[in-house]
Amino acid sequence: MKTGTKILSVIAMAILLAWPAKSSEIKKQIGEARYQKAVANLLAAIKSANIGLRTSATYLLGEFQAEEAVIPLMRLLHNVKKERSRIAAAWALCRIGDARGVFAVKQAVRFDESKKVQRLCAWYYNVYVDANEFAFVPSVTPVEELSSK
Repeated sequence: MKTGTKILSVIAMAILLAWPAKSSEIKKQIGEARYQKAVANLLAAIKSANIGLRTSATYLLGEFQAEEAVIPLMRLLHNVKKERSRIAAAWALCRIGDARGVFAVKQAVRFDESKKVQRLCAWYYNVYVDANEFAFVPSVTPVEELSSK
């Protein structure tokens, strides 16, 4: 119970400190030691069975652009059953921008079992990596949409 409380307090502190700042300024604002401690706690939190904690920690690792989180986030993207966790991992990997993570997101567009995860991986890839990589086409043409009403 103590560990969970500590992790939540670190996450809350990180959110409050990080919210007004750009991700590149976070380390400067909170200092190297605090940054490393926060990242270590967030890495522990992404292993949690609590989906809310895991998703929040994943989001913050992306905001922190924590390169040491790339491999654990890739594990989330490939191994976790919950779509929400895979989507958060894809977003964080695109935000971090490491080539290994970006490649994993690109592969998830093609091979993930969920169409929702595929679509959002493509969207994040377009937003954070390469705007021209994936084309989005409507699943229903306007004529089909009108005729179904």
